[in-house]
Amino acid sequence: MSTATPAATPNPFQDAVQQLQAVADRLSLSAGTLAMIETPKRELTVRFPVEMDDGSVRVFEGYRVQHNDARGPFKGGLRFAPDVGLDEVRALAMLMTWKCALVNLPFGGAKGGVSVDPDALSDCELENLTRRFTSELGSFIGPDRDIPAPDMGTDARVMAWIMDTYSMSHGRTVPAVVTGKPVSVGGSLGRYKATGRGVLITMEELGRRRRENIAGLGVAIQGFGQVGSVMAELLHAAGATVLAVSDAECGYYNPRGLDIPALLQHRSPGGRILEPPSGAERVTNAELLELECDYLIPAAVGGVITRRNADRIRATIVVEAANAPVSPDGEQILMGNGVTLMPDILANAGGVTVSYMEWVQDLQSFFWEEDEVIRRLEQIMRRAFAEMWDTADRERATLREAAYLVGVRRVIEAMETRGIFP
Repeated sequence: MSTATPAATPNPFQDAVQQLQAVADRLSLSAGTLAMIETPKRELTVRFPVEMDDGSVRVFEGYRVQHNDARGPFKGGLRFAPDVGLDEVRALAMLMTWKCALVNLPFGGAKGGVSVDPDALSDCELENLTRRFTSELGSFIGPDRDIPAPDMGTDARVMAWIMDTYSMSHGRTVPAVVTGKPVSVGGSLGRYKATGRGVLITMEELGRRRRENIAGLGVAIQGFGQVGSVMAELLHAAGATVLAVSDAECGYYNPRGLDIPALLQHRSPGGRILEPPSGAERVTNAELLELECDYLIPAAVGGVITRRNADRIRATIVVEAANAPVSPDGEQILMGNGVTLMPDILANAGGVTVSYMEWVQDLQSFFWEEDEVIRRLEQIMRRAFAEMWDTADRERATLREAAYLVGVRRVIEAMETRGIFP
């Protein structure tokens, strides 16, 4: 009988802290300062009942973690997924703090979630769950306190329910309490494609510095939800060869390139590929990660590249379109193999950047045309990339270390300027 001890499940919060600690020495942080920025400011765990369609009652567990608000109100997504847990939410809240600071938005980081499979709920049950969770959050959220946004398992419709529930409890319409809403209730033009467009901008900037054009490069994309499908569409339009894509169940690979317009015509709203693409070979999500390609874009879930498979990654560049898809130990292996890694806190910052624009438009009740939103997004993302790149060159750091150096410095500066009260 084997007495081998099974490998421990990676802890996403410990990984996030490890990434922070990797740049702490470069920043000469005191033990007290490091302790303050490692630790979320507030955490809320709620357990709440929801009446189901058959008349039964189920109790769900939800979370909202507010990491740091030195630079402004908390900002972060809200996910509905079966495996949502407190450590995952803590990690994502911390990443949001650095992300907002890196692209120089006046926000701090937050994240939230409910442990539920949204696909197993009817529309009525999903609405009941959303509204009850919103009421449980109470004064934890607000347009000048904490502004949620869509994430895994949530969408514009869910944000509209949150806005309506919050507004009803305050006796007036408060569109700025969430972002990622439908345009009809205060959402911003350009928001749906913002995350994917932001990823493309960072790839263009990296390509300029590597003296290579995206057109003709081979790309594999794990995930075909909002971010992955938009990425496939934009990259195809830019002339890249999209070699492979996948949904939650499986992927498809064609060395000559997939017909992306046809795939988009056969995609469910939840990101499922409904019909196998012509001429494509079926692959697993794990196999997709190990395909030979120029760019590998994990755009689905976190923790997909670790020490277990990093040595088999054959991409030249890994672009983290998802949150934390590469673990710290996996990253060390990639770096040792000469793989360039574009960190998530910049690569997928397009979403929160346009969310910021939506928030501003809601507060002012003055809305912009889509080309204005895209222009501002490009300006912010290209400037942030340049700051990261120049820092990496000056500090002889990896791109992730450089992104953290820029973001964490800004948070520390705000904290030191404000001081400690009393």
